[in-house]
Amino acid sequence: MENLTLIIPAKNESESLPEVLKELKNFKCNIIIILEKTDIRTIESIKNFKCKIVFQSGHGYGNALIEGMKNVETEYLCIFNADGSFDPSDLTKMLKLCEDDKDFIFASRYMKKGGSDDDTILTKIGNYIFSLIGNIFFSLKISDILYTYLLGKTESFKKLNLKSNDFCLCVEMPIEAKKMGMKMINTPSYERRRIAGKKKVNEFRDGFKILIYMVKSFF
Repeated sequence: MENLTLIIPAKNESESLPEVLKELKNFKCNIIIILEKTDIRTIESIKNFKCKIVFQSGHGYGNALIEGMKNVETEYLCIFNADGSFDPSDLTKMLKLCEDDKDFIFASRYMKKGGSDDDTILTKIGNYIFSLIGNIFFSLKISDILYTYLLGKTESFKKLNLKSNDFCLCVEMPIEAKKMGMKMINTPSYERRRIAGKKKVNEFRDGFKILIYMVKSFF
C-alpha cells in the first residue's frame, strides 16, 4: 500500500488521533495530517508518530481536505477520519477496487454488510434524503453521500478542482466527478463508534448549506 496516502483532517482530536495512528502502523501507507496551527494539543499528541503535518491556510473541513490533496504525491489517496470511526481494514478492499480501473470508491454504511455504531436517527434520515437528491438530480447512485470514507486516484481528485471550504465538499466531490464522467462505485463499510469528542458537523446548519449547494449545482 505504499502507493496510497491517507489524508486525515483533524481538529481538537488529541485523544483519538494518536489511537488512530497506532492502528494505522499495521498498514504500509503514507499519512498526511491537516491541522490548524493553533491546535497545539493535537499537534503535541502526534509528535512521536511518522506522518506529515500540513497546516491549513484557511478554515473548515473542506479547506483541510483540499490542502491535504494538494500535498499527495502517491497514485492513490483516501480521506480518513481522525476520530476512529473509519475501519482501516477496508483500505485493502477499497484500493483493490480502485485499481480495477475506477476513479473513486465510496464506502457506504447503508449497503448489505454495512452499518454504523455512530449514526443517529437524524443523521440517517438526513443522509438518506441527500443521497436520494443526489440520485434524482445527478444520477449519482451513491447510497451514503455524506459519508466521506472515500478512496480514489490522486489525479482524479485533483481534476475535480474542488472549491468548498466547508462540509459542502462532501457532495461537491461526487457531483463534479459525475459531471466529468468519472467511474464511481459503492462498497459496504461499518462505521465504528468514535473514540472521543463530538461530531464537527451541525446537522441543521450544515445540512441547509449542503441542500442549497445541491440545488444551485443542479440549476
